[in-house]
Amino acid sequence: MRLIKLEQPNCNPCKMVTNYLEQTDIQFETVDVTQEPEVASRFGVMGVPVTILLNDRGEEVNRSIGFKPNELDELLKGLR
Repeated sequence: MRLIKLEQPNCNPCKMVTNYLEQTDIQFETVDVTQEPEVASRFGVMGVPVTILLNDRGEEVNRSIGFKPNELDELLKGLR
């Protein structure tokens, strides 16, 4: 399983998600959708932040949109 966070520079909710995730011991990948719009397109992301849990084949298992700590906690359970 792998966790990716799609964001844009200077996005305050994106920074809040990053701070939240950094308080855990879980590794995650950050994708700047302004630099890699094809990733946002691949996952149908219309706004950021979006945090996505992927299986070993790179398929989406679950996602959290925005900064919602309860949703993020549920998402992280898939990695523990």
